[in-house]
Amino acid sequence: MTLLLAADTAGITEAARLIREGAAVAFPTETVYGLGADATDERAVAAIFAAKGRPHFNPLIVHVAEAEEAFALGLADTRAEALARAFWPGPLSLVLACRPRTPIALLARAGLETVALRVPAHPVARALIGAAGVPVAAPSANRSGGVSPTTAAHVLEGLSGRIAAVVDAGPCAVGIESSVLDLTGRRPVLLRPGGVTLEAIEAVIGPVALPMARAVAEATRSLRSPGLLVSHYAPALPLRLGATSAGADEALLAFGPDPPPAPLMVNLSASGDLREAAARLFAGLRLLDAEGRARGLARIAAMAVPTHGLGLAINDRLNRAAAPR
Repeated sequence: MTLLLAADTAGITEAARLIREGAAVAFPTETVYGLGADATDERAVAAIFAAKGRPHFNPLIVHVAEAEEAFALGLADTRAEALARAFWPGPLSLVLACRPRTPIALLARAGLETVALRVPAHPVARALIGAAGVPVAAPSANRSGGVSPTTAAHVLEGLSGRIAAVVDAGPCAVGIESSVLDLTGRRPVLLRPGGVTLEAIEAVIGPVALPMARAVAEATRSLRSPGLLVSHYAPALPLRLGATSAGADEALLAFGPDPPPAPLMVNLSASGDLREAAARLFAGLRLLDAEGRARGLARIAAMAVPTHGLGLAINDRLNRAAAPR
């Protein structure tokens, strides 16, 4: 049985106790709901992989309450320090070389000598991490490959009975996962676009490279970060990209004013606001998937979204949701 805990002092205290005892607990961040466990406990980390059905070569992001705690686990240079000042707490994860004798479980790092670190901005997440007193490894709280959860109800749809508890603090504000930046080489590499835009990152540290083709990384089991599987964030219904119209058997994921008619529609932002679109993306996909299947529709058609700003992250998620499975 999975407990549903309120996001108050009592609920956070109980969730922290469960994490200290080795259980997996879902909790809100500003991006999506994460599935958290003690990052220093191999068995607790294994419980995350088991609950999600997650491949063991796919590393986890470790969440801490303060930048100083992050840099006690990973080796920071001037770029990392500048980014922390600019964006932490917030939706940016940094991949750093591990400090010697790191306490972070090998499974959480997928056997690598690097660690992905983040200081989340959500007050409930920070309170929970502080109360637990340990670094918390936390991927998105859904079955592996599925649509990420932005409410406690989404978590329970996929993981009820598979995890100890969910802390319910309502919907997530950002709605897509953190950006993941690899700082282990001379040139920083944006492994996953997310809640901090590429443009904002480059304004702080200069040019940023993009990673190798995801298909190559996945085939060689060389994932440097979570969220890099080719097929990911996928609804049950197939997803068609670049739609300018919707067929009689298609639900429409719309963007912008005056979308074409469709049997079923969610408009991510009628005004074309990319921040609003990002916040509504996963909930919109979930609604169209569930209601579309209930109505006997065959697929979801997604209209084009601009690629600048948060649009880069939105398109990243849509492209992987549409990838062959």
